[in-house]
Amino acid sequence: MAHETVWYSHPRNYGKGSRGCRVTGEKKRSGIIRKYGLNMSRQAFREQAEAIGFKKCR
Repeated sequence: MAHETVWYSHPRNYGKGSRGCRVTGEKKRSGIIRKYGLNMSRQAFREQAEAIGFKKCR
C-alpha cells in the first residue's frame, strides 16, 4: 500500500477531524469557523464574508 492511501484512512465520525469546510470540502485544514452554523475554513470565510452579509467594524 502506498503512504497516501494509509495516511488519512481512519474513519472520523466525531471531533475536529470529522468536520470539513462547506465551501472547499477540505477536512485536514485547521481553522474551521463553526459559529452560527457556518462550518467554513477561515480562508474561505474571508473570501465569502461580504456575500454572506458580514461587514468589518473597523
